[in-house]
Amino acid sequence: MTASLDTENDGVVSGSSKPIPYEIPTFTSVEDERLHRKQRLAAAFRLFGKFGFGEGVAGHITVRDPEFPERFWLNPIGIDFRLISVSDLVCVDHTGEILHGEYAINQAAFAIHSQIHKARPDVIAAAHTHSVFGKAFSSLGRLLDPITQDACAFYGDHVLFDDYTGVVLDESEGRRIAEGLGTKKAAILRNHGLLTTGQSVDEAAWWYITMERSCQAQLLAMAAGSPISIDPKFAELTHGQIGHSFAGWFSYQPLHSVIVREQPDLFD
Repeated sequence: MTASLDTENDGVVSGSSKPIPYEIPTFTSVEDERLHRKQRLAAAFRLFGKFGFGEGVAGHITVRDPEFPERFWLNPIGIDFRLISVSDLVCVDHTGEILHGEYAINQAAFAIHSQIHKARPDVIAAAHTHSVFGKAFSSLGRLLDPITQDACAFYGDHVLFDDYTGVVLDESEGRRIAEGLGTKKAAILRNHGLLTTGQSVDEAAWWYITMERSCQAQLLAMAAGSPISIDPKFAELTHGQIGHSFAGWFSYQPLHSVIVREQPDLFD
């Protein structure tokens, strides 16, 4: 019997009674959940650094505070992704006031993420960096095509923000990006890069990683010839299989396990 991931998140593999090695955690206190979210955020930065997603001081991942939904945690400006630890994280509210942390933040991070968190109560985390293939693909001003199984995770579930007016420093520009995103989980910001969201840091980070790789795959395929797209019916079916929230969270777990084993100092 062929095993497959159970999308109902019951912790087993379909066709088998053997538990999967990961389970979405639950918490009895907001303090425990806050610590968990901060630890996952620091780990995601380390992974992004390992994958070369950093570009100077550009790039940010945010996670909503579990007790105060109008607040979110993010990276301080000027610290390389590869060096970020839990103790470095900064907490701000939707007005931009720093409530916890010793460092300044990226104004663009605040302008974009504050508006996304305001507009989308379902978004717990959001990720945006200037990774090479994402920004290269963004210059084409087009959506990803369903040319691979992995790209189907974004089929009908991402948008093109088809405008570039400079570095996003104003909340009104962030608001336009949030409005353009709508109810989708990801956006291609033309001439800028990628933006992904999720119901956890894990999910948002995974969508970013696999979207960056899907951009790379499409650029390679287009350079080699004329890619053949998956039939829309099957692209939509595949999206339903691999593009849902739990699939995003689950796909990220092996990467998290590797980074915490390799770099346990991220918990400092």
